[in-house]
Amino acid sequence: MKIIFYKWQCLSNQPMNYKIIHHPDQLKAFIDWLPDLEENEKFYCCLFSRKKYCEDKIKSSDKSQLKRFLSDKERLYDKIKQLEVEVGTYKLKSADAPQESLAVYINPNPRSMKKAMFDGIIKFTELLKNGSNRLNPHSEIMSVIQRSVSRKIYLDFDIDDTDFDLNLLKEVVNPEAIQIVQTRGGYHVLIQLDSIHADYKKSFYKQMMALDVDQSGDQLLPIPGCVQGGFVPQFITTPFG
Repeated sequence: MKIIFYKWQCLSNQPMNYKIIHHPDQLKAFIDWLPDLEENEKFYCCLFSRKKYCEDKIKSSDKSQLKRFLSDKERLYDKIKQLEVEVGTYKLKSADAPQESLAVYINPNPRSMKKAMFDGIIKFTELLKNGSNRLNPHSEIMSVIQRSVSRKIYLDFDIDDTDFDLNLLKEVVNPEAIQIVQTRGGYHVLIQLDSIHADYKKSFYKQMMALDVDQSGDQLLPIPGCVQGGFVPQFITTPFG
């Protein structure tokens, strides 16, 4: 009897996958920090391709949404890992989305599924009533979910300045209420509202806005430990030494 041995294809010759998670420990620490979800709550996440991160490789618009999904804390790491599909799976029209253009985000404030269902029914009814040809139920409900804030636990201040002096924040609000994510363009300063001392409650927002903040409120946050246009956002646990 003739025995035939098959040689496995060398791993280096197999198709490469997009790399989303770069620092697993950072990502896990961030997930642990996120608030525990209550009934009918989820986290909203999305993956974008950004032209500004590699303008020489992209001809389409600046921001193209490639994927969006919902998750709880327990499954969030695995959900992000599932984004690491074969290179070329993500498309910008007919072109492959470059690895260098990818960035993954989360709304750290939970989304309300109950509120989204109610508002979704209204949205679907309006589209049908107005005779809209834009009938994409999944896309519409995901947009509704993104707007359906359940609890505003954090205010997120985006500081677009890599040289920003973090010590200035100690004059604005008590450090115990501050969590910082270093991003490609600067910092996201997340202030936990229920941790603000009484002495700062009335003044902190105005003083934060005076620090040349680019955006504020309930916004998308680059996920620590994951890709952001060739940079890996860092979860800074001790920003003041």
